[in-house]
Order: sequence, then C-alpha cells, then structure tokens
Amino acid sequence: MNDSGPSTLLLEYTQDKIAVLDESGTYTYVNAAAEHVIGYEPAALIGTNAFEYVHPDDRGVLQDAFETIVGTEEFQADTATYRYRASDGSWTWLESRMSNLTDTELAGYVVSSRVVTDRIEAERERQESQARLRELADTTDDVLWLVDGDWEEVLFCNPAYEAVFGRPVEELEAGPENILDCVYPPDRPVVEESMKQLSEGVPTDKEIRVNPSTGYNRWVWIQGEPIVEDGEVVRIAGFSRDVTHRRRRERQLAVLDNFLRHNIRNQLNVVIGSAETLESDPNVDIETHATMIRRAGEGLLETAEKQRDIVEMLTSQPRTATTDMSEAVRDAVGRLRNQYPATNIETVLPETAVVDGPGELECAVAELVENAIRHNDRGTPRVRIAVETVGDRVEVTVEDSAAPIPEYDRNVLLGDHEMSAVNHSRGCGLWLVYWTVDLAGGTIDHTADDSGNTVTLSLPQASEPEA
Repeated sequence: MNDSGPSTLLLEYTQDKIAVLDESGTYTYVNAAAEHVIGYEPAALIGTNAFEYVHPDDRGVLQDAFETIVGTEEFQADTATYRYRASDGSWTWLESRMSNLTDTELAGYVVSSRVVTDRIEAERERQESQARLRELADTTDDVLWLVDGDWEEVLFCNPAYEAVFGRPVEELEAGPENILDCVYPPDRPVVEESMKQLSEGVPTDKEIRVNPSTGYNRWVWIQGEPIVEDGEVVRIAGFSRDVTHRRRRERQLAVLDNFLRHNIRNQLNVVIGSAETLESDPNVDIETHATMIRRAGEGLLETAEKQRDIVEMLTSQPRTATTDMSEAVRDAVGRLRNQYPATNIETVLPETAVVDGPGELECAVAELVENAIRHNDRGTPRVRIAVETVGDRVEVTVEDSAAPIPEYDRNVLLGDHEMSAVNHSRGCGLWLVYWTVDLAGGTIDHTADDSGNTVTLSLPQASEPEA
C-alpha cells in the first residue's frame, strides 16, 4: 500500500479508527487514531487478526457478518456494535461500518470504527430505568396511565386498570374514550368535562364511581396532569387510586353518628319524660311509666350492642376469609328457634356452600330473619331460608310473611339511603346487613308483595383451592 498518497493522509488525520483487513480479518493497515481509540499503536496491530480482540460473546456474530460481506459479489455494507479489548485489558464499545467495496490502492476491506461506550451505557441505564419503572407499574395497585394530548391514543397503562375499572387494558388501548363504559352513568359528564379540561392544559382531581362488574360500587380518585411543550398539550399523565374503602368508612361513620344521635336522644327523652312524670305526679300510673323506662333502656342496650358489632366488623383489619353459608344459616336458625319458639322457620340448604366473605355473614342472615319475625303482625311468623349456587355466586334467600319493608328501611338494606335520612330507619340491623354483604363483594335484592318480603343476598362463590 502506498504510504504517501492523499488517501493515506486523510486516513491518518481522521478521528475514527480506520483499518484495512484482508479476507481472513487480519490487519494490513491501521491509522493513527487507533492509539487514542483503543490504546494500541498501529504497528502493534498490523499482522494480527482483528477478531482476536473482540469479546467472545460478540465475536461469532461479527465474524459471520464480515464473512458474508466478503463472500457477496454485489455491493454490501453492514454496521455492527460490539466490545473490543483495549490495550489496558478493558472492554470498549465500538460501532464499526464495513463493506465489500475494495480499492486497488488499499488492497483490502475498509472497516471504520468509533467509540460508542457512552451511548451504550446511557442506553443500558435507560433500559434499566424503564425496567424498574415497569416493575413498579406492574406491582402497584394504582392505575398509571399516559395518553396523547387529544385523547386519541393510549401511550401507557399498567395492568392495575383491569382490577380497578373492571375492563381489559386492551379495550382502553383500542380507544381512550372507552373508559366511559367503565364509569357510573351519572358520573360520565364529570369525566368528559375533565378530559376536555386536561386537553386545554387544566389539571384535574376527581372522585368517581366505576367498574360495571361490581355494579359501579367502586370509588376511584383520579388525578390528571397535562404535559405542555411550547404552549401545547402533547401528553396527559395521571393515576387512579381505589378509594372505595375510605369512602365506605366516611359513609359508615356519618351513618352511625346520625343514627346514634337520633335514636339515643329519642330513647333518653322517653326515660327522662317518664322519670319527670313519676317525680312530679304522685298519682301517675307507676307501672306504665316504669315499663316505658324499661323498654327504652332495653332499646338503648340493644342499640349499643348492635353498634358494637358494627364497629368491630368495620374496624377489623381487611382479611381474606371464606364462610360456609349452609353452616352459617344452620347456626343462626338454631339460635333463633330457641329465642322465638312460636315462629315457623324453614330451611332448604345444600350440604355446603362456601363463599368469599367474613364470618359476620352469619350475623347478617340472623338479622334478616329476626327482623322478619319482630316486625310480623300477621299471626304466626313464617320465615323460609334457602341457599343455592347459581353460576359463580351463592344466593341466600330469606322469605317472610311480614308486611312489606318500609321504603326508607328498604333503601338502607340496598345501600341507597341518604346519610341524612337514617333517622327514620328501624335500627342498626339493616345497616349491619348491607355493610357485611358489601364488604364481602356481594349484592342485595328485595321484592315484596301481599304475601311478604323476599330478600336475596348474592355472594361470590369461593374459588376451588389449588391441589
């Protein structure tokens, strides 16, 4: 090779490592840049095989690519990234471009290489960061999401979406507007307005009801933040958190507060009024007023006991539990038959019917039966309890011969009662039924006609244990 031609001078001044290899991959020429790129003087490399310096994990692929280029008659070029052993023994990442374009003056195949270690390490760090973020997103219970500024494309959404909203992520990815199908219909205008505000650059913070598979009985807290570049909303980031437990607790506390204040006040007014009458009028019927005081006291005691049961249930740590509803009904009915011997209580039960739900479900059944007995003014009370499995649910049906449950009590039982209106309900018992079934992920249905009431508890059947 001529060492004084203009091509050689250009090769010596370039900052990239330029090498010429023969068909076997042996160096026949290396420019001066090799010393600052990989630490070798050019003379030390000439006559050695270039692939001996390549990391063993990268050598095979690189050598195959070179041989393919050498063995192809038509013009062919390729770029490869690999690790090259520097003069100090460390590994340096190189990016090399090689082709089968030969020159009589060069008498070989030219390979141009540059150091890309910083780029490779930066890319690796980026991939590691993405992997850590992906792990975090895949394990968190919060829904993390990212959409474009026009709500036309979902850029990211983690798997928690399906558990919280009740629909597959793929459905959302098909169109961000599909999220509206997961939202409680009365709350959809709120979501639509929030989407519009975010596209206009206004952050949002809302709590809405979602998840049709639970009857829209799940509350989520949604925060959205527009990402603005050059005055334009290019992306919208946000998260959604299930706050059903907190909303439930807030409602429970308000109900207990309103109910207890009203009922305790009423019963104490009876006690105080009767006591004042006895104190001021020596001719009053003592037995009548004593009976009124005793009944009011019994009512207070019963309220306190029910309230204690409710507080104990609501403040217990969340736990995974199963309950055999056939066994629960047998235990509840056994106690009630002793307490109300004149009542005709009939049961239709399978041997077992296990549900995902706490043991307090037995108290809920007992409360429904006792409520039917105590509020029956049609002669001998009759109650029938049946348990059956329907699909993946266990249904517990309580039929009675009592007058229809009043509308305000029915609303309490179904969870439709306004907290400010609980003053008129019969007691804490129906709230106990509703909250117990709600905590178990179940639903309640009530129908009534001239023959009596039918209350049906639908509870999730326990999954089969793994073998």
